[in-house]
Amino acid sequence: MTEETETRQQLLPDELHSTADPQPELLVFADDWGRHPSSCQHLISRLLPRYRTTWVNTIGMRSPRFDLQTIRRGIEKLSHWSPAAQADALQLPENLTLLNPYMWPEFRTGAGRAMNRRLLTCALRQRVLAANGPVIGITTLPIVADLMDRLGLERWVYYCVDDFSTWPGLDHRPLEEMEELLISGVDRLIAVSENLHDRLSARGREARLLPHGIDLDFWSVPQSPGGLPQPASATDPLIVFWGLIDRRMDVKFVHRLADDLDSGTVLLAGPQDCPDPALLRHPKVVATGALPRSELPGLAQRARVLIMPYDDLPVTQAMQPLKLLEYLATSCPVVVRNLPATRDWTDCLDLAETATEFSRLVRQRLREGLPASQRAARRRLEHESWEARAAEFERILVD
Repeated sequence: MTEETETRQQLLPDELHSTADPQPELLVFADDWGRHPSSCQHLISRLLPRYRTTWVNTIGMRSPRFDLQTIRRGIEKLSHWSPAAQADALQLPENLTLLNPYMWPEFRTGAGRAMNRRLLTCALRQRVLAANGPVIGITTLPIVADLMDRLGLERWVYYCVDDFSTWPGLDHRPLEEMEELLISGVDRLIAVSENLHDRLSARGREARLLPHGIDLDFWSVPQSPGGLPQPASATDPLIVFWGLIDRRMDVKFVHRLADDLDSGTVLLAGPQDCPDPALLRHPKVVATGALPRSELPGLAQRARVLIMPYDDLPVTQAMQPLKLLEYLATSCPVVVRNLPATRDWTDCLDLAETATEFSRLVRQRLREGLPASQRAARRRLEHESWEARAAEFERILVD
């Protein structure tokens, strides 16, 4: 035992409090800040008044391919490395610093991982050394596993938001290897769903469960839906999905509903990530492309039913979609696939097992609207705020 430790143990509680350690700083690895409102961004936004934070935008986890999406993403990342991107950082919230380190767009090989380890270490080491107190590393991405023994952080926290070993389009083998290294090496584990919690616990590690929250004021304040852009081919009534449109979507669910509609449109609002090409070939299925988050409450007011037609896959069994609570915070009926993340809210929405049942329930809600029992049950959301989630997140980080 050192002399300093002995002295601290002899202090009275008030004296110990007065000599508390400096406030830690946060080093966060997650989806690009501002690209979309991720759960990590919601949480960190609420901690910024108390914690200086460095947010690291990485290249993501998808190896480059010769397609339009990769080209667009490459152009986006190159723009982040430009001098103009540094000027944009001036618009960031107080206490937040944004870093866009140079990275090699590949983790599949040992050489690629080694190069990124060197690039990230060089980019971040001085930032860590310049901190006024201890630094806590927070990551939602397995790709930082190779950094854990390089930066000298106070502790590492893995905030597990998805099962990347089953995510469509990713290089599963290297991601599984890096995640195993991350899980075994971090100090604390947080999971957003029961499925992910069980998955982490099965590896012999204790994990804390922290479901997503909701900003009720944002979704419940009346909006003006009239100014929203709408494709010319989209006719009322609108049945709306918003979010990432990819291979998790169940084409059978969407097309059966579209076939059964006497009128109206299934409107898919969001960026596309290599969805099944058949998805958008139905004349009553229309995609808008990505919309600003600020427009989604107005879109919800225009919609007659909100839907989540996900397929029953390992990746959807594990996920905790942010949009679920967003949907429920509106006054719109909600019809979803029966999945672990949706079953806890069965009193607030309608669950479907099959494409036929999904179509029937959506058309029933078009006729009848939101049942009074579901509207009353949604008062549960008052206890699911992001402020409450951020407070629990903070306790896990610093206790």
